[in-house]
Amino acid sequence: MNILLVSSSRHGSTDEVADVIAERLREAGLTVEQAHPEDVTDVSGYDAFVIGSAIYMTHWTDEAVEFTWRFHDELREKPVWAFSVGLSGLPKGQISDPHRIGPVLLNLDPEDHITFPGRLDPSSLTLRERTIARMGGASEGDFRDMDAVRDWAGAIATTLTSLS
Repeated sequence: MNILLVSSSRHGSTDEVADVIAERLREAGLTVEQAHPEDVTDVSGYDAFVIGSAIYMTHWTDEAVEFTWRFHDELREKPVWAFSVGLSGLPKGQISDPHRIGPVLLNLDPEDHITFPGRLDPSSLTLRERTIARMGGASEGDFRDMDAVRDWAGAIATTLTSLS
């Protein structure tokens, strides 16, 4: 089974979460190709998709949203899982805010969507990002739970291996 795992990250945290997901899927015997959404030109040949984006100011990145628009028809035909990474977000499974997770995701009817806590390192942020984080009361630190990421990826692997 061929999986495309797309991640859109501003400062690397979402890509690191994607790496853990890819590792767990590969451990289950699945073939996983990783890419950034802006680098994908064709999605034919994939049996399933995992799409992830950092959350900035309650939105998915423009690149992730554009990917879901560009490949909307193809994504609707295959199983899709989605994840968001940020210091605030939606509870597991909730897809109620189309601006936060990307408007098209509501129309893709993903198998699951989860929001993982992120990492905030002010030294890696622009002045604007630091100001927004400070005004929003964001706390500095790494809040990612890689065991939770592995568990979620394991559930995807179980579903996909049962389909093959």
